[in-house]
Amino acid sequence: MKTGKAGLLGFAGHEHVIRARAFSGRIEYHADAPADSKVEVVVPTDSLEVLTPPDTGEIRKVTATMRTDVLDVAHYPEIRLTSRSVEPSNGHLRIVASLTIKGVTREVPLDVQFTIASDTLRATATFAVKQTDFGIRPYRGGPGGTVRVADKVTFDISAVAVRQ
Repeated sequence: MKTGKAGLLGFAGHEHVIRARAFSGRIEYHADAPADSKVEVVVPTDSLEVLTPPDTGEIRKVTATMRTDVLDVAHYPEIRLTSRSVEPSNGHLRIVASLTIKGVTREVPLDVQFTIASDTLRATATFAVKQTDFGIRPYRGGPGGTVRVADKVTFDISAVAVRQ
């Protein structure tokens, strides 16, 4: 995930790149009937870690704030993405998925690029949501709250599924 910067002194702030250290998921792909395919990804919120800015003291502070104040991991232990519909479209898949963050679910459209080998499926997708759509107030800090994290969060997903 990646957040932007906003606010009066946003130019002095940092974009934050956030990585999930843990996740689980399942991809069920039916080449002969793509509409019957399913995707589910679950990310434990306490596995999210901030990778930028490079200062480790600031990373610890931003990660702690993200986990406690922004995502409230004690009450909302996971982020969940579940497909609702899957349609083939010019060599890729168009998926409408339910994304649940902090107990709020919204539908998001995904344009998924994928390749299939003999026993693996590789897929990538990028999409963006607004934190406020999930009841999250973007982080504000600095003098008088002049440095803020932007409302928009971009998710970059890269998955490899192995045939069972």
